[in-house]
Amino acid sequence: MFARFLLLSTLSWLFTWHVTAQESSSRVAESPATPPSAASGPTAALRDVLSAACSQSQNEFVRFLTARNKEAFARLSAGARVALMKRFVLLNEPGKAFATANASGRPTVRCETPAGAAEMQIGGAELRENLAFVPMELRDATDTTGTDVHRVTMGLVRENEEWKLLSLGLLLLDLPSLEMEWDRAEISPNERGAIEALKKIAKAVEAYRRTYTRLPESLANLGPPLHGAANAQAAGLMDSDLAAGMRSGYAFRYVIVGASSSGAQAKFELAATPLNYGRTGLRSFFRDASGGLHGADRQGAVGSEMDPRVP
Repeated sequence: MFARFLLLSTLSWLFTWHVTAQESSSRVAESPATPPSAASGPTAALRDVLSAACSQSQNEFVRFLTARNKEAFARLSAGARVALMKRFVLLNEPGKAFATANASGRPTVRCETPAGAAEMQIGGAELRENLAFVPMELRDATDTTGTDVHRVTMGLVRENEEWKLLSLGLLLLDLPSLEMEWDRAEISPNERGAIEALKKIAKAVEAYRRTYTRLPESLANLGPPLHGAANAQAAGLMDSDLAAGMRSGYAFRYVIVGASSSGAQAKFELAATPLNYGRTGLRSFFRDASGGLHGADRQGAVGSEMDPRVP
C-alpha cells in the first residue's frame, strides 16, 4: 500500500506541474551549447533518457530500461508507453530535444514543442558501487527566476556495464507493477467504449437497412469508401477502425439471424470481446436480435443473451 501511495502521489505531482508547464510557449535565451560528449556515465545516460522522452522515441527510451522493465514496457499499450515518457519531460506533444549547458556548466536538456517548452538541468552524479543518484531540476522554460523549480533525484543502476533507470525520486521504476495499475485503470473506460461502439454499430446497421432495404453482409460494408461516393459495399456509416471490427481494446462480431423462407425479416446480433482479456477488458458484451444489451465476465469468450442486462 505504501508503494502505491508513493506512485499516486508522485504521478499527481507530475500532472500538476505538467499543466503549469503547458500554459506558456514563450522562449528564453539559451546558455552556450556544450557537445553531448561533455557528460559521461550516469549523467550522460540521464541526458539521453530525457532526450528520448522529449521526442517520444520508444526505441531510444527502452535502451535505458532494466531488462525486467524492458519486458514490461514492450507489453504496455502504445498509449501507456507514450504516457510514461511524458512523465519525464512534462509535455504532452513530442518535441525536439537540445542538449546544452547552463552558465555553470551543468548539462541541460531543453524540450521544445509547439505548445510549450520544458527545461531539465542535471547535476553531478553521486556514485555508490553500481548505483548512481543524479539530482535534476525541472522547470517551465519560461521560468527565468527559479520560482517554480521542482527538484528530484533520479536513480540509475549499472546493468551489463550500462546505466539504466532505477527510480524517479522516491518512486522505484517498477514497470511490471505499474503495468498492472495502468491495466486496471484502462479497463473501465475500455468497457464503456465497447458499449458505445456496439450502439454505434447497431445504429449504422439500421441506417444501412433503410438505405439499401437489406442488412449489410459484414461490418466492412459500413465503412468509408476508398474512392468516390458511398455505396452498398462501403456505405460510409462508420469509421474504418470500427468497420474493421476493433475499438477501445475490443473486437466486434456481427451476425445475421432470424431470416426464414416464410418471409420473416432478418435480424442481427452483435458481440464485443476483449482483445486481451484482463488487460483491455474483463466483460464480454452481447446485443441480442431484439436490441437488448448484455454483459458478463466470460474470461474473454463471446457473451450471450443469457448474460445480465446492461443499462
